[in-house]
Amino acid sequence: MNENYSADQITVLKGLEAVRLRPGMYIGSTGPDGLHHLVYEIVDNSIDEALAGHCSEVRVVIEQGNVIRVVDNGRGIPVDIHPEEGVSALEVVLTKLHAGGKFDKNSYKVSGGLHGVGSSVVNALSTWFEATIYRQGHVWFQRFQVGDPVAPAKTIGDSELQGTTIRFAADPDIFTETTEYSFDVLATRLRELAFLNKGVRILLTDERVNPVREHDFFFEGGVKSFVEYLNKNKMKLHDEVIYFEKEKDGVGVEIALEWNETYIENLFTYANNINTRDGGTHLIGLKSALTRTINVFLSNSKYAKKMPEPLSGEDAREGLTGVVSVKVPNPQFEGQTKGKLGNSEVKGIVEQIVNEGLQDYLEKHPKETEKILEKCVMAATARVAARKARENARRKNPFESNGLPGKLADCQERDPEKCEVYIVEGDSAGGSAKMGRDRSIQAILPLWGKMLNVEKTSPDKVLSNEKLFPIMQTLGTGAGTLFDVSKLRYYKVIIMADADVDGSHIRTLLLTFFFRYMKELVERGHVYIAMPPLYKLSFGKQIHYAYDEADRVKILAEFNVDAEKVNIQRYKGLGEMNPEQLWETTMNPQTRNIIQVKLDDAVEADSIFMTLMGDDVPPRRKFIEDNALSVANLDI
Repeated sequence: MNENYSADQITVLKGLEAVRLRPGMYIGSTGPDGLHHLVYEIVDNSIDEALAGHCSEVRVVIEQGNVIRVVDNGRGIPVDIHPEEGVSALEVVLTKLHAGGKFDKNSYKVSGGLHGVGSSVVNALSTWFEATIYRQGHVWFQRFQVGDPVAPAKTIGDSELQGTTIRFAADPDIFTETTEYSFDVLATRLRELAFLNKGVRILLTDERVNPVREHDFFFEGGVKSFVEYLNKNKMKLHDEVIYFEKEKDGVGVEIALEWNETYIENLFTYANNINTRDGGTHLIGLKSALTRTINVFLSNSKYAKKMPEPLSGEDAREGLTGVVSVKVPNPQFEGQTKGKLGNSEVKGIVEQIVNEGLQDYLEKHPKETEKILEKCVMAATARVAARKARENARRKNPFESNGLPGKLADCQERDPEKCEVYIVEGDSAGGSAKMGRDRSIQAILPLWGKMLNVEKTSPDKVLSNEKLFPIMQTLGTGAGTLFDVSKLRYYKVIIMADADVDGSHIRTLLLTFFFRYMKELVERGHVYIAMPPLYKLSFGKQIHYAYDEADRVKILAEFNVDAEKVNIQRYKGLGEMNPEQLWETTMNPQTRNIIQVKLDDAVEADSIFMTLMGDDVPPRRKFIEDNALSVANLDI
């Protein structure tokens, strides 16, 4: 141990060195999420111009080689010499942390990028970065290498255009996992921004593919259009979205609400265009006002006597799709990733606006009000019945609630991070899996009988279902409103089903359950899908497994012999494999093929599950028609 701890051991990082040394502090991670965050930081600056009333169009282009280009028609970043720094304001903004117009109330009333680190961080984490500014009749240009200016900003021509164009290439030395952008991931965020900023057109173009792929996002209705989009495949209780927009004490509030016949609560919250995934004071205000207002109307209705006990917040929000967007002059976020809004004054403002707006709507629409109240009463009745059923079951068997399913073959390890559980279709495959597994870290839970479609079932029936309850017991997390990811017993939850239509159906049913009742399990990357082989190819002592038709053709070519001399075994199901084969192909961590389930677009996932598993048939028929060609060789 070095006892000579002195001043010369204190390191002072200059300029953008700190960003390159600890990028995760500024963009969350250096994986795919952090990579896409670079684009969002630049786009957020353009949106801030739109919020200030100076920008109506933003174009994002993914060029060949994963170069990003962001173009807006705002005022253009100032290029005059900064009085204190002695260089152009453009260079200050792109090379100094905590520099920008967001700290001056006269420049931006509200903004998402209040830390003033966005553009400079993107510059620091790029191999090269270029800014072209169209301002006051001139075109200015400056290039940077790894955050440092190559030369001062200079004029390169004249133009009547106005705006800013940014081009950059993410540094592969920082983003070692990948520098490949996902069109769909970017589309998710840009669609969101277009909904949240009505009247602003956002275009996304992918020049890496031929033909070029493009989305044009433009919504006049704001968050009202957002709720209509979210509910497009759902059976709605009222045709008109409940919508109100108001400003109070300098805080702008825009809210849209619509109940549907599902059992799912779907709320999205935003503060200054930032998706506050962890909620915050605006969400607390919304929930509080909803419960109070509906309780008032309920107590004065014919349904008051039917209520088994006072209405809970969950009862009021069952089947509700809602978006709350607030614009706050001085937002307080938790951390640079801005996942939760902390401004205490926002709660009261949102609460008052929702109280007044919802009360006004319910008074003017008695028929719709009756449907909403009836839905709430049914939710409360089902919740109370489910609780009593659980209490009765616990009294009959006091050990049941803490027990594990009888069919579970648990592993020996007790550290959840080292453990994995296979949820296996059928007792036959389950038996082989139990014999072939690594008992130290691998647990096996066989499933049997028909799986429940949770998309068409009320929560009380889902949480007490005899097929799903063993899964909840096994994972240890609870489900629905009681879900607690910290109690997860296995960090890898692997769905293992046959590689046929029935197996695909079981996987979809399980994924629907996880998405609706254990969403955080998916969000944190704990859910995987095992990929068992379709074929076993043998020639002499050579044995290879093929996981799809293309794999089979490739392996046959590698044998370099007459195909008729190769013994090809087609697996119809997991039960056909002996324990050694199952271990070798599907369970051995060194050789298996498993796919991690990721949730890149929660909005699109919600729509897909509703389309595939919901009650409305026409959207499902259209989905099948649109995707039939991609599964032309479906194994039935």
